Amino acid sequence: MAIARAERLVNLVLCLLSTRQYLTAERIRAIVPGYSDAPTDEAFFRMFERDKTELRDLGVPLETGRSAGFDAIDGYRIARRDYELGDIDLEPDEAAAVALAARLWDSPQFTGAAHGALIKLRAAGVDVDQDVHVPVEPKVRTSEPAFPPLLAAVQEGRVVEFDYRRPAPVEIRTRVVEPWGVVAWRGRWYLVGHDRDRGAPRCFRLSRIVGDVRSVGKPGTVQRPDDVDLLSFVARNNRPASDQPVATATLWAARDRAQGLRRRARVVGSREFDGEAGDLLEVNLRFPDSAATWIAGFGSDVVVLEPEVLAKTVREKLVGALRGAGVRA
Repeated sequence: MAIARAERLVNLVLCLLSTRQYLTAERIRAIVPGYSDAPTDEAFFRMFERDKTELRDLGVPLETGRSAGFDAIDGYRIARRDYELGDIDLEPDEAAAVALAARLWDSPQFTGAAHGALIKLRAAGVDVDQDVHVPVEPKVRTSEPAFPPLLAAVQEGRVVEFDYRRPAPVEIRTRVVEPWGVVAWRGRWYLVGHDRDRGAPRCFRLSRIVGDVRSVGKPGTVQRPDDVDLLSFVARNNRPASDQPVATATLWAARDRAQGLRRRARVVGSREFDGEAGDLLEVNLRFPDSAATWIAGFGSDVVVLEPEVLAKTVREKLVGALRGAGVRA
């Protein structure tokens, strides 16, 4: 079954499962992503008939009826009472496998598509059941943009190239990696593979990948070693916080401002910045990634002078905040 058709069927099930009303074929065509690609009415109805047959063959209880006595044509819905499974008892290893599968589906693409479908339902005047929930609530989110291309590269056995931000010293370097797998450890996602630049196995936190992941070479060129335990490798290579190296950043802070920063920094001089008096501060950062968000919270009262990578990250966060507020940077 083609990927496009599989996604359309999932969209159709979400649509019919999320409403108590019977939806006509025309309303489904306007709401469900995938049906708008049909060039003609005849092509849409053929597509829709095939999808209905497919769902029924899969055991999905597709109901036909009318929401009100004055409706001229029949509509469709899926009754949750018939669709939902009863209580299932899983062994610990089976429950872990289900949770892992749920984590992989919890990607930005699938989440966005489902959310968009529900918005279209409400906009069309459909009574959407707000009590739709998922029985497995994974703790790990795959919100990193690098997750889908890296997972695809692992499955295809292709080498990848990406820019990676090191925490200490703060710098960005390009990495060429033979990917072996993507795993979750302590609430974060990591890529494990052979780093061609270093000539050794390495793990990379997905949240530190900057920009796009680029595929290099042909599929099938990467083979994962049989004796490598990816999760154990990540655990061994992530030291406790007390052992992490510390980076020193130099910042300018407006006079008598940014007291929260000053409590953690030391004053090393004074300087004017854009005509405003202020102090030069030095602060030790153990986690520059999260520090960028913290520093950006001080707005124009604080400017990062060094390192340049941290200064650029803070500027990007400030510009993003302005754009989110509808202000042009």
